Amino acid sequence: MDVRLLLENTLPGLGYELVDFEMTPGGGFRVFIDKPGGITVEDCVLVSNHFTRLFMVENVDYERLEVSSPGLDRPLKKEADFVRFSGQLAKIKTRMPIEQQKKFTGRLAGVEDGSVKLDVDGRIVEIPFANIDKARLEPEF
Repeated sequence: MDVRLLLENTLPGLGYELVDFEMTPGGGFRVFIDKPGGITVEDCVLVSNHFTRLFMVENVDYERLEVSSPGLDRPLKKEADFVRFSGQLAKIKTRMPIEQQKKFTGRLAGVEDGSVKLDVDGRIVEIPFANIDKARLEPEF
């Protein structure tokens, strides 16, 4: 059973988005969810209870299930994430250097032709999706 696929297919029906999924040492699952307006403790409880029952029905063997919000520094994984958070500050690490640099911090300025546009100190840097190793929102206080 592909647990990630099970999560991706089930969460939208509950009104949530799967942000990330990790398998932990010892047979546990860590699930990060989001929805417009943010996640509450009650949301995490609801999703946890739902998946506990679903995993029993689907015979998914696991030791521990953790459900939480992605946090203020949420990862950006899909093209839709970069569009949704356009205008916000983000950190992006690339696989291969762009202009002799692999780490960028700037404002998300859109997505075009398979690349994320990042405004770094007034200069637009285009980063192809295929070259993104990690991307996260950078909290502003």
